[in-house]
Amino acid sequence: MVGLVLVAHSAGLAVEAAAVVRGIAGPDTPVAAAGGTNDGGLGTSLDLIESALRAVDQGDGVVIIPDLGSSVLTARLVEEAGRVVVADVPFVEGAIAAAVTAGGGAPLTEVLAAAEEARTFRKL
Repeated sequence: MVGLVLVAHSAGLAVEAAAVVRGIAGPDTPVAAAGGTNDGGLGTSLDLIESALRAVDQGDGVVIIPDLGSSVLTARLVEEAGRVVVADVPFVEGAIAAAVTAGGGAPLTEVLAAAEEARTFRKL
């Protein structure tokens, strides 16, 4: 199954977003939070991202969903063509779409496409 890493500037935001994703996509969804800095502050940590990546990598690829700014730049440091991709998507909506698709056994390209489609979701 394709894994997901949610990268946010806040550990709390990343953890809660991952909880929402698991609540919707199911508890077996391979999703990990990588939020904040190593010392618990606001920011991003390459170490936390790499640890989360290892935790969810089941061999089918990983989609990383960052919140904004430096989280995108830091996440791009671990990209590997065809194996680890960073998605330019809305944080929550993209994560949920990716997780539901991954849970259905879709390959990395389809999981990424589902996350990207979340850009077009309208609320009203």
